[in-house]
Amino acid sequence: MMTKELEIEFKNLLTEEEYLELMDRFGYSAEDAHTQVNHYFDTTDFKLRDRRSALRIRQKGATYECTLKTPADNGFYEITDKLDSQQVEEIFEKRSFPAPEVAAALKEMGLGSDALALLGSLTTHRIEFPYESGLLVLDHSEYLATEDFEIEYEVSDFEAGKQRFQAFLRDFEIPFRSTDKKISRFMNAAKKGINTNKIIE
Repeated sequence: MMTKELEIEFKNLLTEEEYLELMDRFGYSAEDAHTQVNHYFDTTDFKLRDRRSALRIRQKGATYECTLKTPADNGFYEITDKLDSQQVEEIFEKRSFPAPEVAAALKEMGLGSDALALLGSLTTHRIEFPYESGLLVLDHSEYLATEDFEIEYEVSDFEAGKQRFQAFLRDFEIPFRSTDKKISRFMNAAKKGINTNKIIE
């Protein structure tokens, strides 16, 4: 089953202290977080990254989704195929690529699934809840022997969401920090030579 939707989100890196303070302010603890693992793919010469696109398989419990993100005017388009564990194993072992809509979108970009390599994995402990017509997300991510903390605000209207997110940061006295997507932070960590033997299989 495939879905295609426009993703509009604003994000900001947090210190661990800010992250813990926000959790406490909204009545959550680390035990409330659910864990998901993103497995990132690209070609060995990073053709997806060069097009500001990203490909991941996300594992949440026993469910799996293969998502291709491509740039839009405001945000990113997401094309997603739902997978089962056997299909994921076929992709990991490069036996086949049973994510038909993602494969079709890759083909339109001139990329074949056989050129993809698994770059590595990032584990996120996530707390999310509704906030002013959007979804507020607190993430603690671990990858390549490092970790970071982040807030995301997912919305349907870019301008209104931007104003509400900026007001949120001001209200909680959190400095604005230019924040890359998780896959970009993962790649930056990889470039610094952290566990580089695990990057390309």
